[in-house]
Amino acid sequence: MALCCWPTLTATTSACSGAGETGTDKSRGGGCYWEERSTEPDRPRHQTDSSTRPTRRATPIWERTRTFQRLRTTLREHFPAALDAYADLTLTSTDALELLIKAPTPAAGAKLTRTQITAVLARARRRNRDAKAATIQAALRERQLGLPEPVTAAYAATATAHARLIIALNEQIAAMEEQVKAHFRAHPDAEIYLSMPGIGQITGARVLAEFGDDPTRYASAKARKNYAGTSPITRASGKSHTVQARYVRNNRLADALQAQAFSALRASPGARRYYDKQRAREADYNPALRQLGNRLVGILHGCLKTRTLYDEATAWSHHAQPHAA
Repeated sequence: MALCCWPTLTATTSACSGAGETGTDKSRGGGCYWEERSTEPDRPRHQTDSSTRPTRRATPIWERTRTFQRLRTTLREHFPAALDAYADLTLTSTDALELLIKAPTPAAGAKLTRTQITAVLARARRRNRDAKAATIQAALRERQLGLPEPVTAAYAATATAHARLIIALNEQIAAMEEQVKAHFRAHPDAEIYLSMPGIGQITGARVLAEFGDDPTRYASAKARKNYAGTSPITRASGKSHTVQARYVRNNRLADALQAQAFSALRASPGARRYYDKQRAREADYNPALRQLGNRLVGILHGCLKTRTLYDEATAWSHHAQPHAA
């Protein structure tokens, strides 16, 4: 199965959520994105199943998030001490869930011994197990308001069911990650994606799958940015001129690019300087991170077009601070 499954277009076109919208990128409504596509016929693409694998992996991750939110709500109702006790482990981790299954009620949690807790942490290969076990035990033994026994039992059964479901999802996500990595590494564009700051094998596979691997799909870096939803929408009418973020976009791609931009803050000094420059202009956290993501999409487009790896000096040369005289 090819990575990109879009139909061949016979002309450069635009795509809008509203009917009858044509023209340039300016003065667009919030539901419109402008995508330039080449009129050339499709070239042979890399034959692999990785177009759907990252998407399939994202689905159980989102399902795990929904299940975790339900579990957290249940614990708040009858066992809030568990939320504090397992905060350092993160409640979606297998060891925290195993402890919760072992003791799903406040009374059972207070009876957990330090040896029992340490044994579970050891299976998960946690460091500083003794200190963590002592902290967990102390938190579980904190006094809290109780509920009638039948109500507590009902909540405990619900929490146990959610915990077992999250453990199963963790196993499936780990198995799918291995498949995604194997298929992504075999792709001819993988080396270019992995050279980008903030992109690992999983994030790279997600971005590649959503962008597609047809080299003629995006006529310019602007077209790729518009499809990604990272470029802003400019509205101009008379003396009014506003710049707004795009909210109608590919959410899976936007999520992956947001993760890349956040990771790039540590991996790339140039990305950090660019982000700090946006914050100095009084841009909030999310707008500044989105602008950084927009810049990284443009850099990625250039690397794919020229078939070259990312270079820190070249990518940020025109954003470098001028030297003092």
